[in-house]
Amino acid sequence: MTAGRGIVHSEMPGEATNKGLQLWINLSAKDKMIEPNYQELLSDNIPTAEKDGVEVRVIAGEAMGVHSPVYTRTPTMYLVFTMMPGSEWHQSIPESWNSFVYVFEGEGVFGSPSSSPTMPYHVLVLSLGDGLSVWNNSSKPLKFVLIGGQPINEPVVQYGPFVMNTQSEIEKTIEDYQYGKNGFEMRNNWRSQ
Repeated sequence: MTAGRGIVHSEMPGEATNKGLQLWINLSAKDKMIEPNYQELLSDNIPTAEKDGVEVRVIAGEAMGVHSPVYTRTPTMYLVFTMMPGSEWHQSIPESWNSFVYVFEGEGVFGSPSSSPTMPYHVLVLSLGDGLSVWNNSSKPLKFVLIGGQPINEPVVQYGPFVMNTQSEIEKTIEDYQYGKNGFEMRNNWRSQ
């Protein structure tokens, strides 16, 4: 979802037990008031590639020559890897991007072969460079996400569901919401489907 102008976004889990990660990407100042947009990518339609015991599901960005159909205004990668025991992989990341890894199953060696293994539920914030190297030296599959994006280097001011760049922009957005202006004209009658 690209929130843009006029959107107050909220997600609530359903009745069933869910496991998942949600990524919020800030829009640059020039894009904050664009028309909202929604893209749906069902689990069965996530592009997948496999090579040498490494599988990747490409939610956003590109890996192994496979591109996601999801468009992000801020260039982003959201890759879900499953690595079989004994496999290794190097994933390119644009040199200036911020990125991190979150391990959710198994254990892996990240960065260099002499690094200590990283266990589930740990985050590794990556330093700037040309990519990420990973080894699964264990006897079980390793599953992790690699998330990265191009920095926009702008201030972030958040209040409730609103995210802008300055306190005065937040105040103006709250006022627009209260008076139903600047994209919030239908706020009293709009319902999610």
